[in-house]
Amino acid sequence: MAVNDRTLGETQERILDAAERLFMEQGFEGTSMRQVTSEAGVNLAAVNYHFGSKEALMQAVLRRRTETLNRERLRVLDELEARAEGAPLKVSQIVDAFFGTLLRMGSGEAGGRTFLRLLGRTMTEPSSFIRTFLAAEYADVLERYRNALFRALPEVPRAEIVWRFHFMLGATSYAIAGTDVLRLVTDWQLGAGEDAQAEEFLLPRLMSFLLGGLRAPLPALAGAGKGSP
Repeated sequence: MAVNDRTLGETQERILDAAERLFMEQGFEGTSMRQVTSEAGVNLAAVNYHFGSKEALMQAVLRRRTETLNRERLRVLDELEARAEGAPLKVSQIVDAFFGTLLRMGSGEAGGRTFLRLLGRTMTEPSSFIRTFLAAEYADVLERYRNALFRALPEVPRAEIVWRFHFMLGATSYAIAGTDVLRLVTDWQLGAGEDAQAEEFLLPRLMSFLLGGLRAPLPALAGAGKGSP
């Protein structure tokens, strides 16, 4: 029985690995179940048995990594808040704990780089069911980080913090989709020798950009008050 259980687990992992690569390269809509079976070296019945549908397979692919990501984000935030002993955290700590944890996952965990680019792709061109799924997966984590930002920035209207976090998510999603995306939308070129080192510099560049946006002066919005702090 143990051998059979292990075989089932290995088959599922092979399917998930293949689907993750194909969804990252071709997108959800552009990937067929037959392509997944061919890449994984299994038959269609095996995929249907383990996952049931392409949507369920995509959810399993995302959940396999997001569960790890969510645990790590909460662990880091718990440690920071424990050390702060009730005081508000620094904005830079919160931003690094949320976004930095994601980027470090891409450079550390096996398969993390593929997942990182898949996540960037799904968030920049999401299907409605993916949006719904990710919203549910991230709900508890986002609430914790939102409240941490509210405490860290009491002088900033909460609606403004929410908007800025929304922009930060968008910038990060676009960045992790890969530097090749840059070449699709502009003829600007990276500096000589930067292609091989782009990932090394992505985290500090992104952190600087996100913190700059979060700390930017409040916009002058006609007819808008500050609202609740």
